[in-house]
Amino acid sequence: MTRTQGDLAALSRFVFRAPDWSASLFVSLLVAAVAGVAAFDSRFVLDDAYQGMVYVGLPTVVAAFATPWLDRAFGGRLTYNRSALLALLCEVLLVVFLVAAAAAAVVAPLGQDFVFDVLIVGLALVFAVRLLVLVAISGQSLLVASVPASLQTAVAAALVFVYSGAVLHLGVGGPLVDALLARTDPAPAALQVVQATDFALLGGLCVVWALAVWLFLATIDRPWRNSLGVSVLDFVRGFVGHIAEGSSELEEFFEQLGEEAVVPVTVLAVRRPDGAAKARFVLPMVHPGPMGEIGGGNLPERIAAATEGLAFPPHATAGHDFNLVTEREVDALVDAADRAHERVEYRDVASRSAREREGDSKLLGQAFGDDALVVTTHAPGFADDVDFAVGLSTMAEARGGGLDEVMLVDAHNSNDGLEGAGDGLGHVVPGSRRSFDMMTAAGRLGERLAAADRHPLRVGVAWDPTDWEPEEGIGPLGVRVAVMEAGDHRTAYVLVDGNNMEPGLRETLLEAVDADEAEVMTTDTHVVNTLEADNQVGAAIDDAELVAVVEELVREATADLEPVEAGVAVEEVEVTVFGNDRTETLASTANAMVQMGGALLLFVVGAAMAVSLLVFLAAG
Repeated sequence: MTRTQGDLAALSRFVFRAPDWSASLFVSLLVAAVAGVAAFDSRFVLDDAYQGMVYVGLPTVVAAFATPWLDRAFGGRLTYNRSALLALLCEVLLVVFLVAAAAAAVVAPLGQDFVFDVLIVGLALVFAVRLLVLVAISGQSLLVASVPASLQTAVAAALVFVYSGAVLHLGVGGPLVDALLARTDPAPAALQVVQATDFALLGGLCVVWALAVWLFLATIDRPWRNSLGVSVLDFVRGFVGHIAEGSSELEEFFEQLGEEAVVPVTVLAVRRPDGAAKARFVLPMVHPGPMGEIGGGNLPERIAAATEGLAFPPHATAGHDFNLVTEREVDALVDAADRAHERVEYRDVASRSAREREGDSKLLGQAFGDDALVVTTHAPGFADDVDFAVGLSTMAEARGGGLDEVMLVDAHNSNDGLEGAGDGLGHVVPGSRRSFDMMTAAGRLGERLAAADRHPLRVGVAWDPTDWEPEEGIGPLGVRVAVMEAGDHRTAYVLVDGNNMEPGLRETLLEAVDADEAEVMTTDTHVVNTLEADNQVGAAIDDAELVAVVEELVREATADLEPVEAGVAVEEVEVTVFGNDRTETLASTANAMVQMGGALLLFVVGAAMAVSLLVFLAAG
């Protein structure tokens, strides 16, 4: 990925999974009790804590439970965990406002009226925060979302209205009014300063803050609609839902961006003489992203689960523009791989492997009958993805030497992460020096493989799922090894289920491999990139431990050598991918929103505060 895309993926560090609603409510009641002890001055501490839980905690509890119910009634999707956390955060915000106001009232002769003025502003701000979050999470219009968003503010205002006796200022009374709307006896004495007009003032401030929320959302949404034709709220909702709750809402957003593309799916099948499957290399020419299990992020594991024999799903020559928009698209690739497998023409001979180099580009190839497997790398130089067009051109050059079908693998095995390679981060794009080097080397390699002698083929395979986790840079497929022997010449293909490698690790592994030729590849799985944009193989695990695993697997695969037949076939399939330049446009727009959004938010909040002050002055 480019640095811009890396910055976008790194935003996941700001997203966390909402705790269970019971934990949030426990903390909210505890905060309310402590606030009551600090704010109220009755004869008993427990009575102060009780009053805090009533006036501060009760609105939080009601909002936590009633908001999801009301939100879903309007077609929203707020969960109870998120609702309880949101209510808790708003409660803490309100307590901070009140504590600051009380401290200011002690230092300066501002009086109790100032504290309640701050309370009114705090309740309006709570409404604004809840409105912003609900619009972002549930996708409702501002008007519809204002109903569930107002719950916490409305309940708090209702309690103050009833227990302050504010109704008496309206000139109404009677036994029923006194019993229901003017319960002043159990209320703190400080509430007696509240006037009925304060609630009209609160309503006016809520309108002001709602307009501020609308202005903020409309401003940050315009660039998204102009450049991508989608709403930023859809992206935020999906991004947070995926990271915090593991939902697939982000795929719904990506579907709006997607474009149809025809991609080749190449299969190198290896079977025993009796027809039993031994191994299968499957290479859809798409990118296994964007992250986690969204889109094709878990493509390698899905392919392995649907493959007979030991599956080898290496990385194709495709960048993030060829990310699948939904996980459903993987089914089309799996079906295409099955169709290609049915058309494989098997041969029991293969050439010895050969290498060609041009500039930084190194290609290792081996022919199976008239077909070939070619692996490209730029190690020990740094490289990330090879562009789709460059891959097609390189395959064409290799076939021009006399080969029929070519499986071109991007080894994806040496990069310095998001540092030191400029904005492109080692991408091989059309027109670059590396793209021409790859094509030149592929042309020579194709000629050599087409003319090379063929020898009886034996293949052995081995697999270790390992104990490493995705957080350590290793996906569920672990490490897989295929040793291919043509005559007396052995070539080892090592596949690690990870996203690129730390510089130098590939060379360390090659030194430990007991074979005439070898190459190390990664699958580029993005299940290791849910919370980190840069989580390469070797960054979190010890090199020596990985070397030991590879050495043992090579020994096992060598011991597993047996006569086989092999062949390559290609099937084209139409899938929906991100599309040309869509990924970079999305990343650039999102990063610009983050950089400018903070300043815009401060401006909008400042303007709303200024208008609130003017409203207070006008009301006074």
